[in-house]
Amino acid sequence: MARRSQKDHSRDVAHAGQDAARAAGGRKSAAREGARAANAVARRAAILDAALDEFSAAGFAAARLDDVAKRAGVAKGTIYLYFADKEALFQELVRFQLTPVVGAFEAALASDLPLHALMERAVEIFSREVFGTRRQLILRLIISEGPRFPALAEFHYREVVGRVLEAVRGRLARARARGEVADDTLLRFPQLLGAPMILSVVWQGLFDRFEPLDAAALMRAYFDRLFGGAGRGE
Repeated sequence: MARRSQKDHSRDVAHAGQDAARAAGGRKSAAREGARAANAVARRAAILDAALDEFSAAGFAAARLDDVAKRAGVAKGTIYLYFADKEALFQELVRFQLTPVVGAFEAALASDLPLHALMERAVEIFSREVFGTRRQLILRLIISEGPRFPALAEFHYREVVGRVLEAVRGRLARARARGEVADDTLLRFPQLLGAPMILSVVWQGLFDRFEPLDAAALMRAYFDRLFGGAGRGE
């Protein structure tokens, strides 16, 4: 019996060692998987960043995935691990860059901020997240390439413009019901609220080196004229 107990003890020790080895192996495997996942995320981000550079430099039609790959420091085949083709790459670039901005506008418009505070919030979001950042390059690309590639324009409308317009219309409907705006002009033409943002992006791309534009000041002046006393909370 004593000898059998000793054997049992030895066997238990051996099993414990195996369990520990398996646990250690599992931790190493999880660490490797985590590192691979992090590398994949970083590689995907590098490809998107390189795509923005290439599309901005060459335009959508002339941009080549070979050149995107060179900019990203990866093989061309690596791009196809993440994106089916050039159009899919462009679409994901729009999502990656602009979805957070759309979400910020939607959150602001869903709030009960008074109009003057809401317009100031819009100025802050645009100034911080779009104007003067690489995101405005995407807007310029849509403006320049959209007429030649309707599918890109449609995608941008669906993922960005349409979502913002829906949120704007909802907020303006509440403003009209509360008497914050005098009539339904903005409800019928909510695009008016985006006019100074588009102007700022176009101006900076074409004329900023001749006459710099203070986009935030322009937007504040525009909203003040558009809303009058209601825009200032009066």
